[in-house]
Amino acid sequence: MTYFTNFFRDEQGQDLIEYTLLMAFVALASAALFIGAGNSIKGIWSVTNTQLAAANSSAS
Repeated sequence: MTYFTNFFRDEQGQDLIEYTLLMAFVALASAALFIGAGNSIKGIWSVTNTQLAAANSSAS
């Protein structure tokens, strides 16, 4: 019986769980940031492609 009470009072694994949750939060935040940046970069490439196509047609 004392084994079970000691097992439930033991807090050694608590730090590992907290760091794992923190790393999961950082990973999710990074993924959201990269998705948002991807849409922004896509817009930049679209504008650049349009400008290059217009310059190519006017040079011809």
